[in-house]
Order: sequence, then structure tokens, then C-alpha cells
Amino acid sequence: MASCLGLYIDEHLIKYAKVSKDHDNFKVESFGVKFYEKVEDAVSQVIEETYSQKTPISVNMSEEMYNYFDMFALLTKNDLQKAIKTEFEAFCADKGYNPNVFETRYAVVESQIDKDKIKVIHIADNKIELNKRIQEVEGYHLVNISPISMSIPNLLQVRKDENCIVVNIEDDTVITTIMGGKIYNLDIMEEGSKDFLSKINLKENSYAKSYEICKNTTIYTSEGRELQTTESNSYLDDIMPTLYNIVTQVSKIINSNTDKFEKVYITGTGALINNIDLYFQEYLPDSECEILKPYFIENTRDISIKDYIEVNSAISIALMGLGEGVTGMNFKKKALADQIPSWMKIEVNPDKTKKEQKNLGGFLTWDLGQKLDNTEKGLIRIAIGLFLLIAIYSGFSGLLNYQMNQKEEEANDSIAHTNAQISLAKADNEELKTGINIYNQKSEQLESTSQRIQDVKKTRNAIPNLLNQIMSVIPASVQITSIQNTQDRHIVINAQSDKYEQLGYFVAVLKNDVILTEVTSTPGQKSNGVVTIQIEGELPI
Repeated sequence: MASCLGLYIDEHLIKYAKVSKDHDNFKVESFGVKFYEKVEDAVSQVIEETYSQKTPISVNMSEEMYNYFDMFALLTKNDLQKAIKTEFEAFCADKGYNPNVFETRYAVVESQIDKDKIKVIHIADNKIELNKRIQEVEGYHLVNISPISMSIPNLLQVRKDENCIVVNIEDDTVITTIMGGKIYNLDIMEEGSKDFLSKINLKENSYAKSYEICKNTTIYTSEGRELQTTESNSYLDDIMPTLYNIVTQVSKIINSNTDKFEKVYITGTGALINNIDLYFQEYLPDSECEILKPYFIENTRDISIKDYIEVNSAISIALMGLGEGVTGMNFKKKALADQIPSWMKIEVNPDKTKKEQKNLGGFLTWDLGQKLDNTEKGLIRIAIGLFLLIAIYSGFSGLLNYQMNQKEEEANDSIAHTNAQISLAKADNEELKTGINIYNQKSEQLESTSQRIQDVKKTRNAIPNLLNQIMSVIPASVQITSIQNTQDRHIVINAQSDKYEQLGYFVAVLKNDVILTEVTSTPGQKSNGVVTIQIEGELPI
């Protein structure tokens, strides 16, 4: 049976819960709240009281930072990781942060706005803050560090189509929005239980007493009941402004979404205030408001359900340590010792006999109460050496294999991308060739048209000039019967006269005055005393 001790550490108190898992059944073995002045001492006390010296421990993070990136849904895993890294580096550049000082994780959910995209919930925490949290549990079996915003939904059994909101009022308030059965958005408010507990503490000078006063405070709603004055309720003026700001923020979240939220769950220290669910219900009439109860906890006579609710945060963190909830949210890097399989570890059992200790089977056992002889010492050294050698070899082999697989995936992605680009380039090249051919055809057509226009412009004035020149040189006895511009600059003139010499003179003038070039004429034909000839020539350029 696996078990895990969940520690939710706030500024003044630790909420703890030791949870065991048997198949799909969970049981809270021990739980409570402890106030502290030095957190390391309080952690040690909790571990001693719960007998958790060798039990895996799961704790919450502090100072985490949330960002949201929209990505295309068709990106490969490697491309998605690179895109997220680029987006976060751009964010750090805008803020003046060094991205190398952060440890990061992310979760992916379908976008409710654009179905072709995914929404990336990116979580980052300063490595210095992480190391501080690790040091607070130093010397014990710490296996998990997770953000409370991602762990608190572990206490629910949410349907795939359900929309709800979880309001966790601890030192700060974390509002987790769940849409379509998955965590969709996280809102962190710097207001929370620390605000009203600090105000009460100024009057009572005891954080523990302030906490108890908060648990005994009752909110009376506006449904016709008068506020009863008790010692606890006298502190309502310190509590209500913070609760009002929180419920107002929840209302804004609900109103900003078109989808309906069926339920609003309230948990954390703030949930211990009596009637807080009724107070939320007055401001959120369209959603059912209730106190968050772990789904696997049943009412018992010995323990009040409210006692379990008090440590909801610790229970949810313990469930993360047991492998429940959103995967990939553990900010604790595995040490080499955590990666060694259990069958390779040495079990030291002082209750076994000398004979049993020398049976080297699945485990290696020796009696620490007796002095080891040289053979036993040698065996121990050999065993430890073999274990270390196997562990180191396995680690390097796994790392090398992982890198090879990663490089192979990157190479395949690069080849596929290159082939796709080549195909696109070929298509572009064919399209370019087609465009060039069309361009050449159009260019030729344009050039031909331009030439024709130029020829028309030339001949348009050439014909009148020709007629004027002919009129000035034509002999009186010569008659022109027709003038034709048969093609381009070619002119055909039909003329007649009663004298051969006058026609000859006319042809000579056309040549000598360059009225026409390349002048030719037909022999004269005389009929009825009239001589006719045909003159051909080219208009001068």
C-alpha cells in the first residue's frame, strides 16, 4: 500500500495529511494543523507525530508565476516545446528577467476560442525559492513539489463536460477555473486568509487563537436574519472586506465567460467560516456554491467532515505525490538515489539471524548489532560497487538513448520539413516558369501592338505630306488616277498622260527629290492617245 505525507506550508502554519492508496481507494490516515515560528522544526514535529520518517513527502510551491500562450494544435512535441521556450524567453526579455533562474512546467488544454489552437498554462518558479522549500524538508524523503492551483482539483470527480470553479482561500486565494472537465485558467489573488488573520492577530496577539476565532465565526446572510453578536462575530468587520473582494473576482470570471458554470467550490482556511457558501450563493445566484469535500471521504462518527475540509490543501498535495492529478507538474528533480530500483537497494535488518543475513537473494541483509568480518566487508564493498556501476551505466545508457532518440526525432522532423519546403519550392518554380511564359507572350504582344501604333503614327502624317509634295512637282499634263498605301510604307500610284516624256519626268522627280524611295515604274501603255503607267515606291523614313 503506497502512502504519502502532504504538507501545505503557509506563512504561519502547516496543514498536513498522510494519505494511503490501495488500488483506487484512498484513506487519510492522519492529519492536522500546526503553527510554527521556525518551519524546519514544525516539519520535523509533523513527521515524528505521523511516523513518516521514510514516507514520501509532497509539498506545495511558493512564489510561482503563471503565463498563458496560444499555440497551433498541429505542432509536434519538440516544436511545441521550442515554441513555449521562445514565448517564455520573450516574456522574460520584456520584464527584464533572466529565464535561466526559473524552473518551468506547463500543461496543455484545448482552446475554447479557436479550435485550431491549444492553450498552454505555463508555470515558473524561481530556483532559489524552490531550494528554500527543499531545505525546509531536508533530510526526509521529498518526492514532489507542486503548485496548489493544479493539485486542488484532485479532490473532485469532475465530468468531462462539466464547468466549475474552485476557490481556495489560503494565505493567498487561488481561483482554478475548470472547463470541459479540465483545468483551463488560474487566477491568483494576493488577498486571502492572511489579510483577516493578521488583523485579528493584532488584537489577540496569537495567530493560533486568531485561526480558531475564524473557524468559529458565522456569516449571517441577508435573508431576514439579524446578525448575532458573539465574540467571534465581532471580527466580521476584519473578515468581510476580503471575502467581498474574492467573491467579486469570482463573479467577474463567471460573467466574462459565455459558458455556464454549474458549481463553485470553496475550500482553504476561508472555507472554515460558517455559512461562507451561503454568502457566495447570494452573489453568484446562477451557480451552486458549496464547500469542497474530498470525493473519497465518507462521514464518520469519530471525525467531523469539517476537520477533513480544514486540510483539503494538504490532502490534494499528498494525492499529487501518489501520482494523481495533472502529470508533469512536479518541480522536484529526481536524485540518483530516487532512480535506483527498489530491488537494488540494501535492506539492513537487525532482527534476522546470522544465517539469514548471509543468504544473498533479492535483498542484501546484515546484522548491524554484530561486528562484520573481512569477508562480509568485502561483499558489502563489492555489492555497493556493483550497484553504483550498474546505476551509473544505466543512467548514462538511458541518457544516451534518450538523446539519440531525441536527435533522431529532430532529424526526422527536419527531413520532413526540408522535403515539404523542396516540394513547395518546386511548385513555386513551376508557377514561376508559367508566369515567365505568360509574361513573354504579353511582352511580345505589347511590343507588336506598340510597333503597329508607331507605324500608324508614322504613316498618318506621311500620306498627306506625300500628296502635298506630288502636287508641287507633278507636270500639268500628268493625271494621277489612284494612290494606294498597300502595306506599311509601300505606295502604288497609277498615272496617265498624252506624252511619254511627261510621265518620265514625273518618275524622275519622285526619285530625285526623294519623295519616294526605291521607285519603280511599268512601261507605258498607250490606248486611244493616252499613256498609262504604274509607279511603286516606299515612303521615306
